[in-house]
Parts: sequence; C-alpha cells; structure tokens
Amino acid sequence: MIKVNKSGAKYSAIVAISEKLRKQKAEGKDILFLNRGINAVTNINLKEIIATIDFNSPDIQVYPPNKGRLELREAINKTFFHNSANTDNIFISNGGISALDLIFKTLDTKKVWLPSFYWGAYKNILKINDIAYDFYESLEFIENNIDQFKDSAIIFCDPNNPLGNKTDDKKLLALVEKLQKAGVVAVWDSPYRTLFHEWGDDDFYKKLIKFNNVIIAESFSKSVGLSGQRIGFIHCINKGFNEELNIKLLFATNGINAFSQVLVEQLLTTEKGKQVVSDFKTKTTTDIKKNIQYLIDNKLLASEFYQETIPVGIFVIANKTYDELLKHGIGSVPLNYFTNLPDEIANKYTRICVSVPYVEFVKFFRRLKSLGN
Repeated sequence: MIKVNKSGAKYSAIVAISEKLRKQKAEGKDILFLNRGINAVTNINLKEIIATIDFNSPDIQVYPPNKGRLELREAINKTFFHNSANTDNIFISNGGISALDLIFKTLDTKKVWLPSFYWGAYKNILKINDIAYDFYESLEFIENNIDQFKDSAIIFCDPNNPLGNKTDDKKLLALVEKLQKAGVVAVWDSPYRTLFHEWGDDDFYKKLIKFNNVIIAESFSKSVGLSGQRIGFIHCINKGFNEELNIKLLFATNGINAFSQVLVEQLLTTEKGKQVVSDFKTKTTTDIKKNIQYLIDNKLLASEFYQETIPVGIFVIANKTYDELLKHGIGSVPLNYFTNLPDEIANKYTRICVSVPYVEFVKFFRRLKSLGN
C-alpha cells in the first residue's frame, strides 16, 4: 500500500471549471471562456521570431545555466530594471506559479499574508509548503498595524487578481519602505502590470530593487501571452535568500527550458521581437478597455468593489452568478474562490476575464441582456 502525505491543498477549481466548459464546447454549445486567466484577444505572432532560432545549436540542445542564460538575464535587467540590477540576482523560473513555490520554500517566515481578494493558488501553494497564512483587508490596514506583520511576508498583486484594480505606485513604494524598516518581507507578484506598459518605459521595478526586503516574481505568461512556454523570473538582492534559492532551483528544475529562454531573449532584444510584443500589447489592452467600459455602461460591473478605484487588469467582478452566466454560454469563476466573504454574498458575483475579443464579448453579453438577465 502506498501512503500519501496529504497537504490539504485542493485541485484548482478554475482548471476543473475549464474542463467542464471544454466538454460543453465539444458537445456543440457556444462557449465564451471568461473563466481562464490568459490573454485571448489575440495570439502573439511568433512566426518570424521562431524562424531566427537555430534549434540545432548548443543554446537549445544542452542543459541551460542554473540561474538561466546570461544573455536573457542581461536583457531582463535592461528591460525591467533599466540596467540597475545585478544579473546575479536574477533567476529564470518555470513560470510564475513555480517561482512562488520556490520563494515560499526558501523563505523562513512564520506567516504569509494575502490580500483579502486573492488568487486561490496562493493558499494551495502555502498549504503544500506547510506555511501559515492570513489575510489583510487593505493597504491602510497594513500601515496601521505594521507591528502585527513583523517576521512575516506580505504578497502584493497589483493590478489585483480577481478585482483587476490598480493602486497608485507612489503609495505602494511608500508602504514598502515602511515594511523594510519594520522587517517585513514583500513578495511582489504582479504578472499583469507589464501588459499595460511598453517594455522599457516603466521604472517601477527599478525603484523596488533598492529595498532588500523585496522579492519580485514575474511571468511572461500574462505580459506577452506565453503561458504555454512556462517562463518567468525571480529577483532579490538578499544574498542569503539567493544562495538558498539557487540550490532549490537546481533540484526543482535542473534548468529552465532553453527554447523558451532564447525565445523571450529574442522578444526583449530584437527589433522584430519588440514590435510583435508592442502589437500584442496594443491589441490586447485596447479590447480589455472596451470590454470593461461595456460592462460599466450596461451596469454589469459589480461597482461596489470599485468605490475608490477602477478596474484596469485582465479580470473584473461581474454582478451575475456563475449559473446566470453559464446559462448564456459565458464561462466564469464564482467569487467565493477568491475571498473569505460568506458564500451567500460571494456567490452573487463572478470573476471574469475581460481579455477576449471585444466583438465576441459583446455578442455573448448582448444575448444575456436581451433575455432580461
């Protein structure tokens, strides 16, 4: 008999919902997949980029360096940190979720604090690693109770998943400075941020890396639609953390897929690569904005969650239930998967992905509106 060491983590509800919707699609039902966390307005056009990659080269066919290819880390330093980082502090990871798992495995902390509206995977990764967690209500709550967070780590996701709202950068940086003085670790997991900036134009990460209490987890899944390539990076300037992370990275991955590394390097450094990234971002963010505005204009956005902010990310909260939307072929995820609000409240709402073609989005929601829902 095989004995199992159970973590208490649960299989992803979002994956399970996707499987259910794919089955309905295969049975002939017209489905709009707004349950997924991927940018689906358009695919990034990689045809010309891939044609420049020599698959027979040692760059592709041998084990890559443990931290990742130096050329890629240099490109990340230039693009994300304006050449202000030390490439030795950049570690290529197997996507964002793997990066977070490695971070939590490496941190010695008594507790990790999550935002009150959170990505469900946070909880499950922490359970698997047997790390205690709790929730903070707002940035003001953190500021007013900083002593409560001592010797802990706090996750920041901005724009937020599931709300999609954005906090002012100056406010975020001021809070990080206070946390550093209080000895609190900040884990920065904001994979949607760079979708809304041209690469090289945003200096927020450059400002973040002056703090030795900050660990950045970044993914290329959201910013350029490379979910299938499973690639991201981790940055931290703490020497002890990096030494242990380097060991854990080796035995967890033995190096990250060489093709995905070369591919991202081409996107970051070549004129063709930069152009296809820019095209992808422009088309994607244009339809995201139009879809959000459509929800606002038709009173389908759960405005009670956006009293002081407006959604800008790839997700928003709709004021319809999962069943109401599914009845009209719209996939979603009930809000209770992302919050500790009582089910009788949370189940009135759904998280939907608004990063889909505007024409398709409107077609399905007009159908819902025309039937008086």
